[in-house]
Amino acid sequence: MSSMVVTANGNDNKKFKGDDKMDGAPSRVLHIRKLPGEVTETEVIALGLPFGKVTNILMLKGKNQAFLELATEEAAITMVNYYSAVTPHLRNQPIYIQYSNHKELKTDNTLNQRAQAVLQAVTAVQASNAPISGTTVSESAVTPAQSPVLRIIIDNMYYPVTLDVLHQIFSKFGAVLKIITFTKNNQFQALLQFGDPVNAQQAKQALDGQNIYNACCTLRIDFSKLVNLNVKYNNDKSRDYTRPDLPSGDGQPTLDPAIAAAFAKETSLLGLPVAAVPGALSPLAIPNAAAAAAAAAAGRVGMPGVSAGGNTVLLVSNLNEEMVTPQSLFTLFGVYGDVQRVKILYNKKDSALIQMADGNQSQLAMSHLNGQKMYGKIIRVTLSKHQTVQLPREGLDDQGLTKDFGNSPLHRFKKPGSKNFQNIFPPSATLHLSNIPPSVAEEDLRTLFANTGGTVKAFKFFQDHKMALLQMSTVEEAIQALIDLHNYNLGESHHLRVSFSKSTI
Repeated sequence: MSSMVVTANGNDNKKFKGDDKMDGAPSRVLHIRKLPGEVTETEVIALGLPFGKVTNILMLKGKNQAFLELATEEAAITMVNYYSAVTPHLRNQPIYIQYSNHKELKTDNTLNQRAQAVLQAVTAVQASNAPISGTTVSESAVTPAQSPVLRIIIDNMYYPVTLDVLHQIFSKFGAVLKIITFTKNNQFQALLQFGDPVNAQQAKQALDGQNIYNACCTLRIDFSKLVNLNVKYNNDKSRDYTRPDLPSGDGQPTLDPAIAAAFAKETSLLGLPVAAVPGALSPLAIPNAAAAAAAAAAGRVGMPGVSAGGNTVLLVSNLNEEMVTPQSLFTLFGVYGDVQRVKILYNKKDSALIQMADGNQSQLAMSHLNGQKMYGKIIRVTLSKHQTVQLPREGLDDQGLTKDFGNSPLHRFKKPGSKNFQNIFPPSATLHLSNIPPSVAEEDLRTLFANTGGTVKAFKFFQDHKMALLQMSTVEEAIQALIDLHNYNLGESHHLRVSFSKSTI
């Protein structure tokens, strides 16, 4: 292959004309256009770093363009595929990347000295490949990682962790190609594939044991036995960032872009950047020049969007309109937050608006209850565009469709630091019962729960008999039982408390 010589002498206009076609043949030289005027070499190099070694760079300042050469064609292909799915931004401005006609860059070193110096500095840091923590190189840092795929388990998940939040955190260590999330043994888990096993190893070293949010959502990370993930659908459960063309699958709409953006921003309890939350992931310490590059890389990949911190109102649809009441929605959604108001829509009784006490509670309820079965129908839960739920005007009969629960004694999360915050789990077939009076026996509780229309499969008292676990045969039956029996009066001024358990019997 004849290599074209490109010189950085400013008279290159003629030579670059051919580079404007989007879908040229793959090349390890990439043409980057629409760069912001004041952009630096380091920022441009940072675009390529997650995908492999950057071997050359040529900046055309006057034309807001640059050429970036990677060590291999594979790295360049991965980079182009990735950025066709996730638009790259530098200084909050979208830029465009495509294959160049040039197979390699021959740059005139005297004129391109500054760029070469930056490149050498970054390459030196990359080559030394010190572990992220900045400690001396340990054995594990020298031996290559087993797999580019990490298995991630989230402990103490009191707040929802979405696919986009994971993407944002792990992208700091390199190109995240695919993510699959799922719940197993009542635990939220994910498989996440990097373009390079070294990135997976660095991410594991830096993030294992860290909390995403203040004092909760702890990351437990190890290498997966899989070396390649097969993603069939792009939706809120799984995504292949190299293939934006995939369908969303199983008839579920993919996340509305506004919601996806809100999720992506939801990287802290307060809508603050993660680093600003005490005890949350700090901006992970990476040695000097690479730090600038990695920071640029991290800032670039985050999705733009609005903070979801303030959105307290949920829209719930596909409800069973024969059965649903404000009270039943209050009880079920009350497992994940303090429900303030519920309004079943007058003209569309299979839909309701539910106002939670804060944005984190609405996120939590949405992530746990969307797709669950209530009264035989799979409900859909999304954020509403409404800011509050309006109460009906005085004297207007709305057939009991709207109810204000603002002063309900049944709110679970009124007390700051309440134990209930630690016992938020996804809906499961096993229920946790508490506040059981001494006179009530196992048989009474089994009968009570069987009367809700399901089958009681197992039962176990805790030692003090004030609490128990009770397992129904399906999650749907457990949801029904919780709606019917939470706050049920067992006599002796004991009202039964029911929540979902992470244990099985």
